[in-house]
Parts: sequence; C-alpha cells; structure tokens
Amino acid sequence: MIRTPVLNKTHLLLSTKDPKLTEFDLRLKEQECLSLLKRCKSMEELKQVHVQILKVGLFWDSFCAGNLVASCALSDWGSMDYACSIFRQLEEPSTFVFNTMIRGYVKDVSFEEALLVYYEMIERGIEADNFTYPALLKACARSLALEEGMQIHGHVFKLGLEDDVFVQNSLISMYGKFGEVKHSCAVFEQMDQKTVASWSAIIGAHASLGLWCECLMLFGDMSSEENWRAEESTLVSVLSACTHLGAFDLGRCTHGSLLRNISGLNVIVQTSLIDMYVKCGCLEKGWRLFQNMAKKNQLSYTVMISGLAMHGHGREALRVFSEMLEEGLVPDDVVYVGVLSACSHAGLVSEGLQCFNTMKFEHGIKPTVRHYGCLVDLMGRAGLLNEAFKLINSMPIEPNDVVWRSLLSACKVHSNLELGEIVAKNIFQLNSRNPSDYLVLSNMYARAQRWEDVARIRTEMVRKGFKQTPGFSLVEVKRKVYKFVSQDTSHPQCDDIYEMIHQMEWQLKFEGYSPDTSHVLLDVDEEEKRQRLKAHSQKLAIAFALIHTSRGSPIRIARNLRMCNDCHTYTKYISIIYERDITVRDRYQFHHFKNGTCSCRDYW
Repeated sequence: MIRTPVLNKTHLLLSTKDPKLTEFDLRLKEQECLSLLKRCKSMEELKQVHVQILKVGLFWDSFCAGNLVASCALSDWGSMDYACSIFRQLEEPSTFVFNTMIRGYVKDVSFEEALLVYYEMIERGIEADNFTYPALLKACARSLALEEGMQIHGHVFKLGLEDDVFVQNSLISMYGKFGEVKHSCAVFEQMDQKTVASWSAIIGAHASLGLWCECLMLFGDMSSEENWRAEESTLVSVLSACTHLGAFDLGRCTHGSLLRNISGLNVIVQTSLIDMYVKCGCLEKGWRLFQNMAKKNQLSYTVMISGLAMHGHGREALRVFSEMLEEGLVPDDVVYVGVLSACSHAGLVSEGLQCFNTMKFEHGIKPTVRHYGCLVDLMGRAGLLNEAFKLINSMPIEPNDVVWRSLLSACKVHSNLELGEIVAKNIFQLNSRNPSDYLVLSNMYARAQRWEDVARIRTEMVRKGFKQTPGFSLVEVKRKVYKFVSQDTSHPQCDDIYEMIHQMEWQLKFEGYSPDTSHVLLDVDEEEKRQRLKAHSQKLAIAFALIHTSRGSPIRIARNLRMCNDCHTYTKYISIIYERDITVRDRYQFHHFKNGTCSCRDYW
C-alpha cells in the first residue's frame, strides 16, 4: 500500500488562514514561501518552510501545496514518506499533485506505488492529462507490468490523448522494453509529428531486441527526413548496431556526430566507442581512446581487455589487467572471463592457469561455468585434450553444453575423433538443441571418410527438425553493409563478383596457392570440391570489396562462423597480391591479414 505516516498526527495541519492578513498580504506571503521552497537544499530547510506555510494558512491553497509536494517528492534530497504524508492531508488534490506523486514514486523506484496512486486518481474521479502517462508508462516498463501498460494505453485512447507526442514516445519506449517492437512501430507510424525523442525511442526499441540492421535503417531515415540533431542515447544505440555489424565507417561517423553534438563524453559513451572500434577491427583507435580517458572504470578495463583478447594480444591484455589492479579497481567475475579468454586466444596456458588460481584464492571469486569454459578452451586450443577432459570431469559444478562444445571443437581442430565421440555423447545427453553439435561430429566423420556415420548424424538432425545455419559474411562498402552467403548467386552483381573471383584465383596460382579441398566435407569429386571452395562467403565478400573500394584501402569483414583453413590461407595471399589490409572477425576472434601474415600467427 501507499506509504503514509509522518505528519498525520500533527496539530499544525489543522491551521487555517490568519484572519488578520489581507488577500494582498497572503499573495505576498505565498510568493515568499514559494521562493524559499526553490532555495531549499535539504529536508530540514523544507520542513521550516512547511511550518511557515502552515502558520500563514496557505497549506490549503492547491498551488502552494502542490509546490510543497513537488519539492519534497522530486528533489534529490527529498523524501517520499514526507511527501506522502503531505499528500494525505489534502482533501482535494489536483491532477498536478497526483502527477507529482506518480513521478516521485517512479524516481524513487517504487513502481507499484506509482500505479496505486494512479488507481486512486481514477477512483476519486481526478482526470489524468498528458503529463500523467509518460511517468506511469515508465513505471510499467520498469516493473515488467505489460498487462497494466496495455490497460493504461486503453485509458489514453479513452481520454483522447493518443495523439500527444509525449505519450506516444512513452508508449514506444514501453513496448520496446517488453520486446513488443510491432506495437512500438504501430505507435510510431501513426505519429503526425515526430520529435528527436520519437526517433530515439523507436531506434532504442529495435536496439533492445538486437535488430541492428533495422536500427541503422531507422537512423538513416531519421537523418534524411529532417535536419535532426540526434540525442546521445540514439547515437549510443547506433554505436551498438555498428559494433554488432562491424560497420566501421558508420561507427566512425557516429563518433564524429557525438563530438559535434555533445560536449564532454561521459565514461559510458567513451566505453561504447572503445567497444565499437575494437569489435570493428580497429584496435589501434580503441586503444588510443582508452589511453586518453581521464577516468577509467571497471567496465572500461573489461572492454579493453576483452578487445585485446579478441585480437590475439594476450600479453597486452594481461598488462592492462595489471594496470587495473594498480589503479585500485577490484576485478569481478566478468573481468576474469576476459583475462582467461585473452590467455586462451594467445596460447598462454601457464599464465591462464595462474590467473584462474589468483581469481579463486586472492580475489575470492567463485569460478562460474564460463570461467571453466575458458580454461577448457585454453587447453583445447593448445592440444591438451585429455587434460581438458579431466578438468571437465573434476568440475565442482555441472558442466553445460557450452563447456563440452569447446572441447568438441578442439577435438575437431586436432582430429581426435575418438574423444570427440565421447564429448558429443555428453552434449547429446544434455538435450542440446544446437545443430552445430551434430554438424561438428558429422564433419569429423566426413574427414575420416566414415560416410555411413555422416549419413546417420544428418538423418538424426532431420528427424529432430534441426536446420544448418548457413555461413555468411558481412562487408562494409561506402557506409553500407552487404551480406554474402556461401555459394551465393542472388546478388545483382553476381557475374562481376564471380569474374573477380576468377581473376583472383588466376593471380593466386602464381603465388603458389593450392585449394585445400580437405575442408569440403562432402563425398564429391575434386573438381566439385574446388568449385565449392571458391564460393565461400568470405571470398565473395573480398571480391565485392576489391571491386568497389579504392586501391590500398582496408577491407573489413564480419563472419557468423569460424573461418576455415583454406579461407585463412587464401586471405593471406590476397593481402600480398592486392596490397590490402584485411580484417576478418569470426565468431571467436579477429584476424588481421597484412603482407601475407595473420595476427593470430596461425593459432586459432
């Protein structure tokens, strides 16, 4: 129920207007009290003004009482208990006072009580207005009260406020918080007049669901429709979209917009920029931003450590971690996931084990399944498959499918089919619905030319309704992101792309490149295998980029699956022949190809 009791027993609340004061004197006293209210900086000062208001007899004036409630409920130093006590003494509180109480409870993170005030407002016949609903809808969103939010949406229609831009923006945000992006879009499309906040709300709604392409399309529509000056929250959502899509050029433009529109970027925005640069393949820029930060927090260090890990700079990540400890920042379990991942990507086995022990015994952090997963990945990459298997069996917590999957992937890389079958059996017993588990085992059988087992696994996938996720590559060209799937022939410039592939292969022959057909795990002849290799999504993306970008400009590609050995070798040669820096981000890490070498040092 709504909180009450601080003033309800005080005799002062029974005061009436002083009969000696004229109406003019009362107005002067009222202005004086309101001026004092504005200058209050603590509850003690507010209580003194409250006493003055009671003595003069102005408490029953709705305007004065409303300002008293607002000062108490909405100030950083205020008290909702005290505001509620004042509110309970008002015989006929106005819409303004009810709105103030709702806003105060939302500010106080008391969302249920905000809704109770609204219900009381309805019961007492006080009509809500367009200032009532933005805070109320925020309370619904924050308290995960979708049903109540939809009922309030109905009230908005009944009162004829569905065209109010502030209410519409709040509805877009609320539905977005619940993942009901269709409702958000329906409200947005019905708006006659959109504001910057409207665009920010709809872009944020899509960002909360990870609809990154839609975020960028909406941002493009916003930029072209009006000369809008985007809000900070909008630009942060766009940055997140660029981060996930690997859209470096657009991310860099968004950085420019932030610098032009916002004076003094806060730590959160700076950290988002670092995250965008490192995940778009520009580690150097992210590193410079990190170094130039006036104040770093735990999240900043976590992002930088994880970024260095993704780029294969394990020792640098450990140095940044040491710097973090020297700054007096206490590491948490998330930071240690980044540290262990850094050791894994760089093959630092002894360092990783040492960090794991430090985490447990020095910092008192209980290892989670993610930490054990990093250790298994660390050992698996280094070829310590039996040790990784023993670690899983000795874990004090139940290993999940992710931990087993790390070992299965390592078994595939190191061609250990015997252990791979045991690991796969453990995954299947967990009723995993991930088709990649079946595909990895199928591919291991194919490499061993056990075609009957391949057919058995594929049949099992079909029986269970699993579908293979097609491999795709994203490449950014002239601030647009293009998607290619393996064996793709649907692109409008398909003929040009395959002609470029033909020219690339002709050049590759002179450099000594020979297709590694062992990675085509199908029972077909060598010619068919070579044809399938040439149309891998990464090669199509590189060909498209070579056609449409100027000589010497870098190429950045993001993949949804791990890169195969043939594409890795192929890209190293292309970086020499066409004198291009090529950055590829797959599901696990970054590969920077330059002058025929890769930053991973062929360790992935």
